[in-house]
Amino acid sequence: MLKGKRIVLGITGSIAAYKACLIIRGLIKAGAEVQVVITPAGKEFITPITLSALTHKPVISEFFSQRDGTWNSHVDLGLWADAMLIAPCTASTLGKMANGIADNMLITTYLSMKAPVFIAPAMDLDMYQHPSTQQNMERLKSFGNHIIEPASGFLASGLEGKGRMEEPEIIIEKLDKFFRGERLKVKGERINLKGKKVLITAGPTYEKIDPVRFIGNYSSGKMGFALAEECARRGAEVTLVAGPVALPTPTTEEGAGTIHRIDVESCEEMYQAATEAFKNSDAAILCAAVADFRPATQATQKIKREKDDLVIRLEPTHDIAAALGQMKTEKQVLVGFALETNDEEMNAKKKLQKKNLDFIVLNSLRNKGTCFQSDENQISILSASGKKDYEKKTKQEVAKDIVEELAKEMNSQGRNAAGNPLHTSISQEATGGRYE
Repeated sequence: MLKGKRIVLGITGSIAAYKACLIIRGLIKAGAEVQVVITPAGKEFITPITLSALTHKPVISEFFSQRDGTWNSHVDLGLWADAMLIAPCTASTLGKMANGIADNMLITTYLSMKAPVFIAPAMDLDMYQHPSTQQNMERLKSFGNHIIEPASGFLASGLEGKGRMEEPEIIIEKLDKFFRGERLKVKGERINLKGKKVLITAGPTYEKIDPVRFIGNYSSGKMGFALAEECARRGAEVTLVAGPVALPTPTTEEGAGTIHRIDVESCEEMYQAATEAFKNSDAAILCAAVADFRPATQATQKIKREKDDLVIRLEPTHDIAAALGQMKTEKQVLVGFALETNDEEMNAKKKLQKKNLDFIVLNSLRNKGTCFQSDENQISILSASGKKDYEKKTKQEVAKDIVEELAKEMNSQGRNAAGNPLHTSISQEATGGRYE
């Protein structure tokens, strides 16, 4: 949602100013245009040359140039921006903003800003806890500003506590979520999963060979986590059964649904958790890359390298998608994923029938920069009525397309009428591991 957005980034005199570089890179990578406005004190911590190189724009600091008299219009900046982000924001700047003390270019830009303003405080814990700082933040909130609360952690003073500026990726995520919400308001998109219980599986499974080795795959879990976030955003109560992934549980906003996470490792553990949760779920989205095979026996000690070859006998794991396909009632919809490397459409159609699916989401490893480990994906949706192709998008956007198509499926079959529960199941299969 940040693509094409114009962001004014205000930087103040804090040791956390170096993190502004990471914010700039993240915003630009997401497709935003960034204009930096920095206070004189901010330039003591990070140079305008560095910031200009990252944004490809001159950095604004003074009202006018002493050399030729050219001046910067804070009014124009206030009209140009889609949002203003002040990160890091010191206690001094907080006080000036709260009381309208326009003694530098950043404050005058803030006072002229027509767009939403996001503030990421950064200071020592005692300064943050001081009543004057807290009062200034409350006053700024009352003006309609968005405060991005600082985190707790190790501070520049050597102390540890709350006051550390929130991490750049989380700040960017909060801006992205804000613009997603604005898009919903403009388009009037309906949150159609309010109160529904949705099961989602995500990530890989690890099947142990011995205490230090396993059979697994490259799944990062990003697609499944994006689906969990999208369902919660639409009001669902999500049970997220996650394989071993390095992802935080998606955050939910006030008024949205909830995400309850269950961490598992093996297919057996995921099978038990998924089949149990499915009994009380209105929907199930099986997006995990479940290993198709596991070692028939597991060594209790590390296998030593004693000869040139090692034979491991494999046995099939549970087919979770097939199991839920058999459990599926006539009121439920079952949707599958197919990650293919060849004969994509033919293989996907076979799975559509074999797994008792209502439609299947197809993606291919031939599409470079998608699928495993990637932040993007490119899908097609196949059903009995035909095939629909989508362009390459972020996995967050792909998740929206899938959930939207799901809602259409429910409506077209008369399964989402007023007063009726929304019963849905999305499963995922792939050759050599059932996708991510």
